Amino acid sequence: MRHVTLLLALTVAFGTSHVRAQSAAPQGPPPSRVEISPAKADAEIGQTLKFTAAAYDTTGAKLDQKPSAWFAGPFDAAAADDSGSVTFYYAGEIRVGAIVGGKPGYAIVTVKPQRAARLELSSSRIKVPVGGSLTVGASAITRAGDPLRDATIAWSSSAPATATVDDSGFVTGIAPGTVTLKATSGTASATIAVDVVKSTGALISIEPRSSHAKTGDVLHFAVKAGNGGDVRWSVSGTGATIWPDGAFVAEQPGSYVVTASTGDRSAAASVLIAPRHVARPLELVGRTPVEEFQSMEQWIVGKYAYLTSLMGGRLWVYDISNPSAPVKVDSVAFDARVLNDVSTTADGKVTVVSREAASNRKNGIVFLDTSDPAHPKVVSEYTETVSGGVHSAFINGHYVYLTDDATGSLRVIDFRDVKAPKEVARWQVENELAREISTPEGPMMGGRYLHDVQVVDGLLYAGYWRDGLVILDVGNGIKGGSPEKPALVSQLRMNYHELYGPGWVAGAHAVFRYKQYVFVGDEVLPAQFDLVSRDVIPVKGMVHVIDVSDITHPKKVATYEVPEGGSHNMWVENDIMYMGYYNAGARVVDVSGELRGDLYRQGREIARLWTGDPKGYRANAPFCWGAQPQNGLIYFNDLNSGIWITRLADAPAAPKGTR
Repeated sequence: MRHVTLLLALTVAFGTSHVRAQSAAPQGPPPSRVEISPAKADAEIGQTLKFTAAAYDTTGAKLDQKPSAWFAGPFDAAAADDSGSVTFYYAGEIRVGAIVGGKPGYAIVTVKPQRAARLELSSSRIKVPVGGSLTVGASAITRAGDPLRDATIAWSSSAPATATVDDSGFVTGIAPGTVTLKATSGTASATIAVDVVKSTGALISIEPRSSHAKTGDVLHFAVKAGNGGDVRWSVSGTGATIWPDGAFVAEQPGSYVVTASTGDRSAAASVLIAPRHVARPLELVGRTPVEEFQSMEQWIVGKYAYLTSLMGGRLWVYDISNPSAPVKVDSVAFDARVLNDVSTTADGKVTVVSREAASNRKNGIVFLDTSDPAHPKVVSEYTETVSGGVHSAFINGHYVYLTDDATGSLRVIDFRDVKAPKEVARWQVENELAREISTPEGPMMGGRYLHDVQVVDGLLYAGYWRDGLVILDVGNGIKGGSPEKPALVSQLRMNYHELYGPGWVAGAHAVFRYKQYVFVGDEVLPAQFDLVSRDVIPVKGMVHVIDVSDITHPKKVATYEVPEGGSHNMWVENDIMYMGYYNAGARVVDVSGELRGDLYRQGREIARLWTGDPKGYRANAPFCWGAQPQNGLIYFNDLNSGIWITRLADAPAAPKGTR
């Protein structure tokens, strides 16, 4: 890939100032090749290596030219400063590059995964009857807090004559007494006490004895009576799952047998599962015209749709009073190659637009007067502390919560006086790997990146990229926080290297709180891509469903993942999740009731829409960005083809013979 498009792609996608294409004119003859030394290297997470670049002409003679830029990718896994020093934050294959005389050269660095720093067990003490068995769950966690699914964990028993344990954590009671089990992974270890009790021989039963449900419904089974030991659950077949707490969910219709065992006693219950049958037609009502620019974020307010542009430097206004035939009525020009978020206050009178890649390097946000929604007018801007670029912004009351590209921090801007907005707070994840990197455009922060925020009921939910989901108190009171003094409530990390493998830019991208859940959408893109080319970009990414019933201990309970696509922005309303799923088009998903397991395989998809267009920026290639339901319609915006206005039709009758 050409270096300019590589650097620009990373900038456009993420606003990373350290990889922008420094376009100073090459001095002297153009090089024939550029060599980076060392050409190959191994590194540890947190390590910094020094690289040098040398340019040669066609005869092999070395040229007296210095690099105009250094970079490393994936950008979120490593960062290069302007001296050629590269710091590594995450495992995988890193491509280090330099540009000399307009020509790039590359080196490859293999960064080793972190080992387990600690082990977390599913309990601190369990009870097992003589002859009974139970599996103890063990999770390996890195120093950074990422879970390690692939870690090897060894188990041992302090008294095998009392209880034994195998390498899967499967414990068997042999004789009455207490034993300590130890789990070990490298230098990390943890212990659990096991009380082996006499079996009373008491009968057990499961409640309910029989159940009827649909795929995706969560049933809760419980054991009545028993001999005092903990319960081991199992389910027949491969189309359903039961958790250690007795929660059951099926992905496929059919009949299942749920079994509970404790000691030498067991009991069974039957479950009959019918198809979910939630499919509904998604009718196309209308579309905005296919434009010459790529579209980014949309905001629907009243009879108007606002649409930001990629490389177009404009906010476009469409009259959608007749949704079958939207009309472009105005636009507002900005000094920015990338306009990202656009949203309005609750009354629609003030609109905020975020900017990246401005020619004067003053990005930040712009406030618009939209009291006349058809013709927005610039009122003011805020760039003072966020000139490095703002990717996402969320309005709550008279505050805007911003993501600051340059530092990876959250900024809170008070616009009570919209003509004189001011910063009132800053908060950031304290990541021990994050450090400031010197670049030709000034200092920037490597190893920390904030991508998306949402505020609901005084709590801020942040998609903090590799740092996962972060929850802050900004007025709820649970931790004494306020907009002027955000306070950490909790954090949940995911291991993106294990989820998607090496060579991908991957992290927590979009967040949306609904009922007791936070939907966290990953964005997963190739380490090298060109967002403004006409080439199709391969993508990955799932939605994690996080249960925040206990807000201080969030836990992942479900996923939604389209195998052939990559997630982007979502909107959840009335038990339905609407989302742009990049190259898989628009998706509509049933998220009613309790959520556990794999929502995609449970048949919860209500509808889908292919948003490719033969006249689109990329012909016949969807790249669906997001969704917004409004007044009975659903608006899906696609990077390549604009806004698609749709309506969910009534559900067709279920086939005869189904429940």
